[in-house]
Amino acid sequence: MEVVALTGAALDSRLEDVARLRIDVFRDWPYLYDGNVAYERDYLAVYRDNPRAVVVGAFDGPRLVGAATGMPMQDHADDFAAAFAGTGKDLRTIFYCAESVLMPQWRGYGIGHRFFDLREAHARTLGLTEVAFCAVIRPADHPMRPADYAPLDPFWHKRGYQPLTGVVAHFGWKDLGDAEDSRKSLQFWSRQL
Repeated sequence: MEVVALTGAALDSRLEDVARLRIDVFRDWPYLYDGNVAYERDYLAVYRDNPRAVVVGAFDGPRLVGAATGMPMQDHADDFAAAFAGTGKDLRTIFYCAESVLMPQWRGYGIGHRFFDLREAHARTLGLTEVAFCAVIRPADHPMRPADYAPLDPFWHKRGYQPLTGVVAHFGWKDLGDAEDSRKSLQFWSRQL
């Protein structure tokens, strides 16, 4: 298993693979995302075109089995300014670990840690002092919640992340089985570097 940062031509040649992987993994709980490749390619172009962004890929030989994205929070200011309003936090000092997707059969092998390690290292090279991400909030009694679902909170706590009380972002996407987008809430977590 190789876990490496993808930039430039390496990222460009894998953009379609990352897009498809995101759709496959995000179909599962808690995202339940009904996505499409065209939207994902456009979304990922922001990471390809931003010199301060990073995309990390996990490979089983030539096959992409996982990916994680990140860039300075300042570059997401329009999306997250409302969530951070009143916190006193300076978005210019925070690195945003956007998404991590990993095929289920590769979970439990330390790849999630490598995703965070490489993104946190990237944040340090940019001189940023805090790292944050957000997690989807779904009700415990949601009808599509798997009976064996294990939240990732212990993993995040082990890495030193804590939820930021009251720092919640809102986004819309189409859930599986729905006809249109609906608003979702995402809880921010962070830690100092």
